[in-house]
Amino acid sequence: MVHDPIEPHDHGWLARPDGARVYWEASGNPDGLAAIYLHGGPGSGLGRGGYRRRFDPARYRIIGIDQRGCGRSTPLASESLETLDANTTQALLADLEALRDQLGIEAWLLHGVSWGSTLALAYALDHPDRVTGIVLTAVTSGSREEIDWITQGVGAIFPEAWARFRAGAPGEERVVDAYARLLRDADPAVRSAAARAWEEWESTHVSLDPGWVPGSMFDDDLERQNFATLVTHYWANDCFLRGPARIRDRIAELAGVPGVLIHGRHDVSGPAITPWLLHQAWPGSELVVVESEGHGGPQEMELTCDAIGRLADELSPRARTSGGDRHR
Repeated sequence: MVHDPIEPHDHGWLARPDGARVYWEASGNPDGLAAIYLHGGPGSGLGRGGYRRRFDPARYRIIGIDQRGCGRSTPLASESLETLDANTTQALLADLEALRDQLGIEAWLLHGVSWGSTLALAYALDHPDRVTGIVLTAVTSGSREEIDWITQGVGAIFPEAWARFRAGAPGEERVVDAYARLLRDADPAVRSAAARAWEEWESTHVSLDPGWVPGSMFDDDLERQNFATLVTHYWANDCFLRGPARIRDRIAELAGVPGVLIHGRHDVSGPAITPWLLHQAWPGSELVVVESEGHGGPQEMELTCDAIGRLADELSPRARTSGGDRHR
């Protein structure tokens, strides 16, 4: 059940040694079970706060953050390109640990959507003793295979749109590398054009749900550029999860950490092979495939709420759950 809308009862900024300031907010029960929501993108931000409705506010102390470089965090990536190289997955993980310590939280439930699921898994693998459970929706793991699919392979399904997308960054380099370079160009007009081309491509493939009409995803050019700048920066660097940091190769280390992976069968941007492979190698995890939806549809969000509620019933922070596949 999706819960009624609520507003934060507290908020602030986490000051980092490199000058970044990370916005955070808290809602729900201050004495409840701690949980943190990790948004997508990278660079989407918390938006209007709809994530809060997935948690029972009587049971959970709900924390949300705008990951560094986006939302209300400062500086914005697109306005401080000189800081972009310091914006990495490892920096985000350090931000999360610093925030957990600042808020006096011993361990928390992780809920991530899309890119947020990658960040949640990376955090859990580095800090398993700080995690009480994991609920992931529209699951990704940041692998090179996933990035090449979403920026090139899926063009086989949308060839007209991909041809326009490729034309916006001609050359021999990977298309994501080309856009990452253009979005750091000294000419504002070049950055603006690249951001618009990137937005058109994302809007095209993000959903196959009935009634979806590709169109503008952002209200202004600053928001559009900031999102595209962060996404291409992370994807061009394989989400900073290469080699020994690669999530797919480490996922078995989460054995015993309760996890629920919820994914739409029609998610053409991120095919169900990713959560399936993670589930196969993660003892105790549960995979729920929603047959009728794409990338984070309403039934997936209902099931996410249910999973978060079920995990609240677990008294032990490292309690095991029974694994299995379910199809809706």
